[in-house]
Amino acid sequence: MAAPLPLHALFAQGVPDFAIGLRAIPPAAWLQGGEPDPSARKDAVFAAHPATVWGETDGSRPGQQEVLALVAAAAGAVDGRAGLPPLLRASRAVPDDLCLMEMRDGAWRLAAISLCSPTFFSAEEVVGKSLAQLHAPVPAFADRFLSRIERIFTGLRPGLILERRNWTLVNSEALFTPDPAPIRALIAGIAPEDAGGRLFIRSERQTLQRLPMTGGALFTIRVSVWPLDALMDDPGALAAFAGAWQGASDAFRGYKKLHLYDALVGAFLRASGEKASIRAARG
Repeated sequence: MAAPLPLHALFAQGVPDFAIGLRAIPPAAWLQGGEPDPSARKDAVFAAHPATVWGETDGSRPGQQEVLALVAAAAGAVDGRAGLPPLLRASRAVPDDLCLMEMRDGAWRLAAISLCSPTFFSAEEVVGKSLAQLHAPVPAFADRFLSRIERIFTGLRPGLILERRNWTLVNSEALFTPDPAPIRALIAGIAPEDAGGRLFIRSERQTLQRLPMTGGALFTIRVSVWPLDALMDDPGALAAFAGAWQGASDAFRGYKKLHLYDALVGAFLRASGEKASIRAARG
């Protein structure tokens, strides 16, 4: 799958830390495409792991139907497979995972989700949860971000599309990674000289917009994966990555478990001639 973003742009914001980081984008830039037939990948994952990739709450079908209409308008005709929930039908037409958020019982909650590229969570774990519950594992989320994010969701105006990006490092190129345990269990078996081909930068492009008819919000997640070796083709990206690795806060590193890869990243950076990452070199 073609990477929709130059690698160096992932690290252009400098030292990584927890941040909302939303910016407005034009409607024409909402869906990026790049996967000829996302339904082939998603159908296979859904057939093998239905509870992991799909979940809906009672009363969410009107919002799902609005999402389906929105995706059809942006991406073209959507395959009308009989019997599928509207959000699942919409998700089959795009590479992105789709999350329907609705105001329930005084809180924004995940009303339905199609999740074929999970980064260490599953649909059955999150469907029905509020923003506070969804982000509870993030250090200091309730104190630093919850009220601001709730205001963003509530204040979204129709036609405005917001975008943010994040990144992490994993030792798997798979898009479907609901459980980190079997992946991290393989770290010890990676030789330092193989780090560039066995470690992967995993990025999420997320968008958020209002559903004007039903009042909900659509949150999308598009995952892209690059081998660490891809940095060798872009000296600017390599230097930016090294600086980001060095400067990441302890809370950020702990949450994303980056410390598990310090020795391997240090070996990769030394082999590539990049000296900027003091923290990684300690490995």
